[in-house]
Amino acid sequence: MSKRITDVFFDLDHTLWDFDKNSSLTFEMIFKMNGITLNLKDFISVYEPINLKYWKLYREEQVDKAALRYGRLSDTFNALNVTVNDRVINKLADDYITYLTSHNHIFDGTIELLEYLEPKYNLHIITNGFADAQQRKLERSKIGHFFKTVTNSEMVGVKKPNPKMFYYALDLAQAKKESSIMIGDNFEADIMGALNIGLDAICFNYHKAEITGEIKQVNHLLELKTLL
Repeated sequence: MSKRITDVFFDLDHTLWDFDKNSSLTFEMIFKMNGITLNLKDFISVYEPINLKYWKLYREEQVDKAALRYGRLSDTFNALNVTVNDRVINKLADDYITYLTSHNHIFDGTIELLEYLEPKYNLHIITNGFADAQQRKLERSKIGHFFKTVTNSEMVGVKKPNPKMFYYALDLAQAKKESSIMIGDNFEADIMGALNIGLDAICFNYHKAEITGEIKQVNHLLELKTLL
């Protein structure tokens, strides 16, 4: 990379913290706790796109936190033609948040990458996740100490790709966008959000999404060692 980078900003969920794996393990746990007898793979295959839809609505301020947590479960059960009453859905929604950070798998290469980058750059997190949960994820996965600052959407009052998220994070980090870079998995929130304010970005495209244009991308975290 030709220009001098001083600060590297990471997304957390789906970029360093293996959200899909940890989420599946959490559902397995809370279904047992609440006597839900569903095929987990069938549930997850329906839940994941619904969850992504709700997070997009949440980013766009069309639903709040409570509606996201309830709606993604309610819609999934409806799509599976499984009757679950509101009391149980609300209990599952609460249990999911409570137990999600009982599992803290991170992507292959995360520790090696952060140990490689830490002596060379100031490392930071920019996340749309909820403050309490994100802090627990960082601590329990034992990667929190790598990061000088953590910016979450509850601190700022908006979510990525809103420019305010990136400007807030840059100010908190005392970093300049010209000497910083954003790394994340979500094309809309992380990559376009950064590029739209003139902040360089690399897409962690582990899901092998088709990306057009001149967007820098890697399929494995350790490939970032060749770019940084």
